[in-house]
Amino acid sequence: ADSLKALINAERAGKKQVLIRPITKIFIIFLKMMLKYEYIKSFQVIDDHRTGKILVHLIGRINKCGCVTPRYNLSVHEISLYKRKILPSKLFGKILISTSSGIIEHTRAINEKIGGKIIGFFY
Repeated sequence: ADSLKALINAERAGKKQVLIRPITKIFIIFLKMMLKYEYIKSFQVIDDHRTGKILVHLIGRINKCGCVTPRYNLSVHEISLYKRKILPSKLFGKILISTSSGIIEHTRAINEKIGGKIIGFFY
């Protein structure tokens, strides 16, 4: 939650880079999804033999991102309900869901008819 808040604060301030620490495996997967859909330019993991740091290069495309706590269990039918609650439009934004086949976005979960736990969102 703090990492995503630092990311959105730097984005709103118009910065090109932000240094985030500490890091987790889920946050790295979250950044890979943002990179896949071109919400960030790139990121670099810096190993300092402690908790680690990530340098994220921004492009100014993120409007909002966050995590959903508690991580609710969602069936396939409930995913569309949460999509309407969280995302501002049908056309853009992603909700990340932790499933038995890994962390995937909501559209893929609906297509594959897989439920799971909701992790976060970005648009």
